[in-house]
Amino acid sequence: MVSEHDAQPAARSGVRSDAQVLVASNRGPVSYTLGEDGSLDARRGGGGLVSGLSAVDDKLWVCAALGAGDREAVRRGVAEQGVRMLDIDAEVHADAYNGIANSVLWFVHHMLYQTPLEPVFDAEFRRQWASFETYNRAFAEALAEEAGQGAAVLVQDYHLALVPGMLRELRPDLRIGHFSHTPWAPVDYFRLLPDDIAEQLLHGILGADRAAFLTRRWADAFIGCCTQILGGTGRTRIGVHGLGADADFLRRRAHEADVDERMAALREQTGPGRRTIVRVDRTELSKNIVRGLLAYRALLDERPEWRERVVHVAFAYPSRQDLAVYRDYTAEVRRVADEINAEYGMPGWTPVVLHVKDDFARSLAAYRLADVALVNPIRDGMNLVAKEIPVVSDHGCALVLSREAGAYEELGSDAVVVNPYDVSATAAALHEALTMADDERAARTERLAAAAVALPPQQWFLDQLDALRRD
Repeated sequence: MVSEHDAQPAARSGVRSDAQVLVASNRGPVSYTLGEDGSLDARRGGGGLVSGLSAVDDKLWVCAALGAGDREAVRRGVAEQGVRMLDIDAEVHADAYNGIANSVLWFVHHMLYQTPLEPVFDAEFRRQWASFETYNRAFAEALAEEAGQGAAVLVQDYHLALVPGMLRELRPDLRIGHFSHTPWAPVDYFRLLPDDIAEQLLHGILGADRAAFLTRRWADAFIGCCTQILGGTGRTRIGVHGLGADADFLRRRAHEADVDERMAALREQTGPGRRTIVRVDRTELSKNIVRGLLAYRALLDERPEWRERVVHVAFAYPSRQDLAVYRDYTAEVRRVADEINAEYGMPGWTPVVLHVKDDFARSLAAYRLADVALVNPIRDGMNLVAKEIPVVSDHGCALVLSREAGAYEELGSDAVVVNPYDVSATAAALHEALTMADDERAARTERLAAAAVALPPQQWFLDQLDALRRD
């Protein structure tokens, strides 16, 4: 627990921190929960940015207050050392985050629209876009206020696409980088956006000295958009940094007592001697969970020899449930899983073991148990699950991987590759993976794990920082 008496004071307007390394992201490294007694409980996060920033001095993380606890922390002046949390108006944040970032930009870059009906760019979209501009401007102004002379600023993701351009106008002395954690849409799809909005987004990112992406494919798509819409990328350099798995952390965490307990529980659910097909995802529309379930049903239908011999362990953790389309998708995942169990299940064998409550220890247990990992997104910036499972697998795991995942560039040669829309071909790929010889599966897993950890999170961040300072 923290209170307003023992926490560091939040950075305030007019008090410049003179930080030399700044990171900006919608979500920060800490979040606060407000207790009934008025206490604030701080929960610290992890990941590549947290790890990378730990290796540098004179740093500051600028993020948004996301809930009532965060907003109360800002109001009281409670903050973690090295973190500035922005209390942006809740309605402005909702418009920017849910209305634009998650309901427009995410859909464009993941190519998710049903174009006969959507998108519709009307007066309501323009109202929400104004909030998106306000939200980005709040970040740009805070960064300009906090950064020391010539500091390096690394802006994260599509939520803050306008920040580099705004910040460049306020502080031309800064070294500014932008990193996209999602795919980038090809130009024909990007042009679904209104012309002025498309140009504004590109100009926003091109305000950076360096724009970086997870794969060469996404970088080339961005360059294509800039070339065809704006005539080029100007002075902005383009980089590629493929985020890898944190092998040391994963291997250590995967062998702690709570993971062993969950492995025992999963073994009891799957039954003795059965093969396991594992998937671990949020219920994002882009993750393609429903087609994965349909492919598994096709496997049971077309290859009856697998009945009672295999279990699909599917973890589909709810995401963005404040948006109706995500609630509907989560319900469809449940419906299809229940349908498969009703059609094929029998005493002693449940074909699909579905869990929807987020549990990291249970996910690691499934990683260790998996005979086959199913990673079949429609479109994914990288997909760390595809990299994490081979790293912690106990006895080797065949990877069935969508060619539309960013991880395909690094892992495709040792995976069983699928077109994510082709349910029949995915069923055939599952059969191929299940029947793979033990020695081949072990050799592939070893190569997959080596590729997966080539650029661990801390090095991934530091490489970007070094390139920004050097270029």
